[in-house]
Amino acid sequence: MEKLIQIYQSQTSKNLPKQTFICLHQIFHIFKSISYWKMNKRFLKHTFSLLHVDHVHLDRQWNYKNVISPYHRIYYIDQGEGQISDSWETFRLEPGYLYFIPSYTLCNLVCESSLSQYFVQFFEESADGSALFSNVGRVRQTVATESDISNFHRLIETNPGRGIIRSNNPKVYEKEFYYKAYQELNNQQNLAGFIETQGILLQLLSRFASTETPETRKSGTIPTKILDAMHFIVVNLHLPITVGMLADRAHLNSEYFSRLFEKHTGVRPMSFIIEKRIERVVHVMATSKASNKEIATLAGFESLSHFIRTFKKAKGVAPGMYRRRLLTS
Repeated sequence: MEKLIQIYQSQTSKNLPKQTFICLHQIFHIFKSISYWKMNKRFLKHTFSLLHVDHVHLDRQWNYKNVISPYHRIYYIDQGEGQISDSWETFRLEPGYLYFIPSYTLCNLVCESSLSQYFVQFFEESADGSALFSNVGRVRQTVATESDISNFHRLIETNPGRGIIRSNNPKVYEKEFYYKAYQELNNQQNLAGFIETQGILLQLLSRFASTETPETRKSGTIPTKILDAMHFIVVNLHLPITVGMLADRAHLNSEYFSRLFEKHTGVRPMSFIIEKRIERVVHVMATSKASNKEIATLAGFESLSHFIRTFKKAKGVAPGMYRRRLLTS
């Protein structure tokens, strides 16, 4: 994202295609209008890797249970109806609405008759493993605007041939070699297409950002001490990390450190630690055959019972059930 800043501020931006330059300009508009990020480094370091984007017409065969995907999805429904449910709530898929399904959200997808939808699927990437919509695990819904519809049209136009060709079944297309094939397409994308794709995905994500943040955010750039603490947590999840340990590393009083951490991240340190541990648990579940006890140790939980209790509170189901759903999907 820092590369986008340099392009926008340099003279080379004048040589970009009009649509690309407009999209790049809109990225800066987002930076200014969303108070949560306020141009801080936490936002700028995130990029997105496009997987699929298309406009499809679905029927009753689009009926999949216990789907857990390692990427984000956004739907725009233009005709028909369907249903999507997570561990907490069921939503009707209705014309005129956008739906956001964060990565690793357990959900069920149903089309009772016919459904016409625009969709985009994409991975989120960051240098320190943090996520813009971390610890959500829930479907979001919002009314679509003309701008959203135009963004989907443009995203498909800019990235032709990125539909799900083989099957609409996640069991078929959610394979590592498919991911690599589409990543190669991203690597071949020219600079103008890359910038515009990133900008459109940012705009679509911004439609769901307001409910992701605290009501007020007075901070600007995250202090180095807090960034260091966040990095330490991510790379040392297997350790028994405490607030006191983090405060000592920052040479701050524990209570002051906790308030400072919350001011700049929106959550208390222990909540952030648990959030990252749950993320690691889900990743290990999806990529290995490690036992619950081994996973609990890898993620830094003090005991198996503590792991099970914490996981169920975060995901709504016990880890064993969650993993069975993950494997069957």
